[in-house]
Amino acid sequence: MSDINSFSTRWNAYRPTKKLWIWSMVGVSCLTVVLGFTLGVWVPIGRATVMAEIAARDATAKLVASICVQNFLSSTDAPERLAMLKKTSSWQRAGFIEKGGWMTVPGVDETVPGAADLCAVRLQDMEDLPETVVDAT
Repeated sequence: MSDINSFSTRWNAYRPTKKLWIWSMVGVSCLTVVLGFTLGVWVPIGRATVMAEIAARDATAKLVASICVQNFLSSTDAPERLAMLKKTSSWQRAGFIEKGGWMTVPGVDETVPGAADLCAVRLQDMEDLPETVVDAT
């Protein structure tokens, strides 16, 4: 055998000092924290709270917009109102929907931000009115 030991023999025989062991642990811990927050795997509680509030607001707006579309389509003069909505400027459509009263949801007294715009977009995207509309009331 030669005087030079193989890599596996040297690897098995190596024993780090306590100082090297502790600094390695500190370095790996810092690297884990930096990578966790930088890559977006972890989110601070303040940002998580904001994200949850935005998700709840968007979900509420989608729900109210769906009810608005149903109320709009259930009205007796829906074809004429849809034609009027399509002729209205894009920045006036939310006001048209709110003035029409289709945004009223039982139990909700305040207006939901973004719901009128979403309702107007959904109605604007319709080519024709559905043949049958089920009345939700």
